[in-house]
Amino acid sequence: MPDKKTLERAREDKREGKSPSTQAGEFVREEMDHIREGKHGARSTKQAIAIGLSKARRAGVKLSPPREGEASPETREHAIQDARKGRAGARRKPSTKRSRATSRALRREGHKAASRQALAKQARTAAARRSAASRSRAAKKAAATKKK
Repeated sequence: MPDKKTLERAREDKREGKSPSTQAGEFVREEMDHIREGKHGARSTKQAIAIGLSKARRAGVKLSPPREGEASPETREHAIQDARKGRAGARRKPSTKRSRATSRALRREGHKAASRQALAKQARTAAARRSAASRSRAAKKAAATKKK
């Protein structure tokens, strides 16, 4: 379950008319903080981001799943499932055994995934996959919604 502060910051972003990816960024930031605090680890920066995005979808952020070919079919299915859970709301308590197993597995992973270097490297490779026009559009949109 995400922290109350994270949920509030994401709601504030939504009120300000910011994009779903910006709203989801709050959950990703929270995940990075958890890793840095030593709450758990992650195998890679990509995994840490994926955990944050999953939490965002389950919290009701209208984040679309990755398009066909962008990610594996399993990842896409999970994203669709998370979005569905986010719309439906919590129906029943999560399985204690599964929950504990997941957190124990993550605790065994390293903590370098949330380092500044790892995040910078991930950002560079992600940006390199996009076209110049796409990056330019995103920058213009960000500038337009930026707080004065």
